[in-house]
Amino acid sequence: MKLSTETLSDLPEQIARPSYDRSRVTAGILHVGLGNFHRAHQAVYLDDLLNRGGSTEWGILGAGVMPADATMREGLKAQDCLYTVLEQDAAGDRCRVIGGMTDFAPVAAGHAGILRAIRGAEIRIVSLTVTEGGYFIDPATGLFDAGHAAIAADIASPETPTTVFGAIVAGLRWRRDTGMAPFTVMSCDNVPHNGDVARAAVIGIAEGQDPALANWIAANVAFPNGMVDRITPATTDARRAHLRDAFGIEDTQPVFCEPFRQWVLEDRFSDGRPALEEVGVQFVSDVTPYEHMKIRILNGGHAMIAYASALMGLHYAHDAMANPQVRGFLEKVERTEVIPIVPPVPGTSLTDYFSQIEERFANPRVEDTIHRLCYDGSNRQPKFIVPSAADCLAAGRGVQGLALASALWCRYCYGEGERHETFEANDPAWARLKERSRVARDRPAAWLEMSDIYGPVGQSKVFQDAFSEALGALWATGTEATLRRYIDTGLS
Repeated sequence: MKLSTETLSDLPEQIARPSYDRSRVTAGILHVGLGNFHRAHQAVYLDDLLNRGGSTEWGILGAGVMPADATMREGLKAQDCLYTVLEQDAAGDRCRVIGGMTDFAPVAAGHAGILRAIRGAEIRIVSLTVTEGGYFIDPATGLFDAGHAAIAADIASPETPTTVFGAIVAGLRWRRDTGMAPFTVMSCDNVPHNGDVARAAVIGIAEGQDPALANWIAANVAFPNGMVDRITPATTDARRAHLRDAFGIEDTQPVFCEPFRQWVLEDRFSDGRPALEEVGVQFVSDVTPYEHMKIRILNGGHAMIAYASALMGLHYAHDAMANPQVRGFLEKVERTEVIPIVPPVPGTSLTDYFSQIEERFANPRVEDTIHRLCYDGSNRQPKFIVPSAADCLAAGRGVQGLALASALWCRYCYGEGERHETFEANDPAWARLKERSRVARDRPAAWLEMSDIYGPVGQSKVFQDAFSEALGALWATGTEATLRRYIDTGLS
């Protein structure tokens, strides 16, 4: 059965579907970047709210900026913007149809669809999932890169933006000039202080175009920070076939995910918001402690198991958690180096949080690939691993496990595994990383000289020594033996 409005009532009884009248839902949110994560996270919360009888003015108008988004738009519109979410764990599958998306704006050069939508008074929130690398941050400084070619182009040509942030600035200029209330800019990306990062991009472009506009945005537009969490692997043809065979649905754009989800959000909005607290969103005055916990323990944990697993020929996260060396490595680093330097989180036990993460990583139904976890280390390591090392060094604590995690990444970037298998390019900076890794085999310090990634940590004699010893052990005895030695006695 092809998914559509017409076939909704004919779906099998075990499939949950919208209980609300979709024809009454209007778009109050323009969301840019309708990848799997958004559609399994923010969109699900809003669907929950609509199912509870929540305000119908907070539907989602989808938008995209990449060529692949045009294909997704075509697929979703053919299904009346409906799609299925399949939550999977050892207990089974739970299938539901999400109906809160009202339409998908045209995807075109110059962002004409976004610019048209963003001028509508009904749009009161513009939300984003444009990936960690989409915020134009200079890796050397950690600040907004106003000199980036795309940003410079937007500053020079305000009416023809090339980036989503240029389009947001154009929309806010329109609202200021017409006396319309500004919208909230709400990042839902897995980026530390994502609201502040989005704010830097928007105000940075506005400052280059018109300082008065930048001042107006700074005074009137909210950019709430938020912590988001749900493991959402890539959708494959095999997964689509499972949905078809198990539930009788033909859906070109389904999403598969774990049951767990979390959203902690600062309660700062320019022009109202949906009552998401009714469906489990935690509103706080400062998201920092929650964000710190998730990025260091969960995202850092993914980085710890990723490269060791790849080097040992493991394919999925649940395979990693079933391997005593990989799981033992994760547990020791988390409990001795990471958790002790994560600040307290209100109402949360960090050890219980980590135990829950271990269960989530071990979920065999998610089939989260090690290849996905290894992707884009040059952007993720400086956010997920290096800050923990910096805090340990500042506190006079050991960094042996974190240095080993970094050495495993370096060894992976060599491009060839321990059985002479080839690791294909898996990072936007792959050529640079591969070259550095090959130099570092004989001179480990060469890897830490990437100052845009390691900063002061790479200059620490303590970290240098621990990294050098770890990388040397990986080359001398292999991943499994090195992990076993670290777990049993340490590498020193």
